[in-house]
Amino acid sequence: MKVLVYGAGVIGTLFAARLHEAGNDVSLLARGERLASLQENGVQLAAGDSPIIEIVTVPVVESAADAYDLIVVQVRAHQMEAALESIAGVQGDVLFMLNWAAGPDYMAAAIGGERVLLGFPTEGGTMDGQVVRYRTSSVLARLVSMPIGEPDGRSTPRLERIVQSFRSAGINAKTEPRMDTWLKTHAAFELPLGRAVHTAGGPKLLARDPAAIRLMIQTMKHNLRSMPTPPVPRTFGALLILPEALLVPVFGRFLRSEAASPLSTDTPAVLAELDRLAEQVRAFSGRR
Repeated sequence: MKVLVYGAGVIGTLFAARLHEAGNDVSLLARGERLASLQENGVQLAAGDSPIIEIVTVPVVESAADAYDLIVVQVRAHQMEAALESIAGVQGDVLFMLNWAAGPDYMAAAIGGERVLLGFPTEGGTMDGQVVRYRTSSVLARLVSMPIGEPDGRSTPRLERIVQSFRSAGINAKTEPRMDTWLKTHAAFELPLGRAVHTAGGPKLLARDPAAIRLMIQTMKHNLRSMPTPPVPRTFGALLILPEALLVPVFGRFLRSEAASPLSTDTPAVLAELDRLAEQVRAFSGRR
């Protein structure tokens, strides 16, 4: 399969390397300093805090070619316009793998609805200079599959083919028939979490403030109740049922754990993405 990975951050770089190693014809699109580093040093990967750095020689490009079997767009929500402009004239199915709660119509209007697929990366990690330090495998991580779906929920040959390609690359993907609702659910949860962590100055500081956690939970509940359809996955519905007295200590433990450490990233790009998500969540929640 001929693949273009658009976006050379943590997830895009990791996807490009794994798909390349699985035998696909992969190009990784990058620009600026990141492009120069990848061209000189190759993709550099490390598992967690390991001192061992794996070098994967993935072809790196500054602009897209004419056609691909699949274009994987892995950017932040506020970078969507630039990505759409870059791939509008490039042939190929497009899998959008990002935080996005506004539905598929926005992408369809720019590139054609027949090209659009939706997904969300469940892999994680951080940038250490130019090295991608990806999250090491765990029992919990292996249980959480990366969802990919058609906008209308159909099961199609191309969807099955794409899911299988990711699985062959060691990425635990699955088909999700309610992908748009999945993304709205995730945004309804992640936006209050990200904003609360930012206001507190980090996850561990937020863990020390039960009142702030309680307000965060109340906002999550409001967002989830305001969704046009029930949450997906259904486990998020537990947030609507469980009392705050139980949820506050549960979130406190999570915020103190290593699993919450990626939330410490507080860059202009992260804040810009939260602002874009806030616009999208307001559209269905009515919260100002």
